[in-house]
Amino acid sequence: MQVREIMSIGVEFVNPDATLQDAADRMRMHDLGFLPVCDKERVLGVITDRDITIRATAEGRDGEVTTVREAMTDSAIFCFEDDDVHDAARLMRDRQVRRLLVLDHSQRLVGILSLGDLALATRDEELAGQTLEGVSEPAWAAQP
Repeated sequence: MQVREIMSIGVEFVNPDATLQDAADRMRMHDLGFLPVCDKERVLGVITDRDITIRATAEGRDGEVTTVREAMTDSAIFCFEDDDVHDAARLMRDRQVRRLLVLDHSQRLVGILSLGDLALATRDEELAGQTLEGVSEPAWAAQP
């Protein structure tokens, strides 16, 4: 089974020059904790509710003027739409992420693959359970 068969499409994203207030409003409106950061069709990174809290609010930054670019994570973990679901699940475990950006081979964002997508669409309880366990394991526990 390929990622394109189970990924979520119609992805919300935010521009890097938007304010953190704009990003937080979009997250609230769509009940999300994560937004890809895109400049037109190019993925630049991701911003999470945690990024906003830890990198901006905790430092006393003003969300009405601080840009997404200033608080985002500038590395995005992704897979391709034609990747095998098991390979994508392994990547999620290895990188300890609950969501992967899904790109086409032109590097355009075409979807998101989440743990929920793995669990619901594949109906493979073992795959979903192993992925959740790997993602949830504390980073210090995974080290030799």
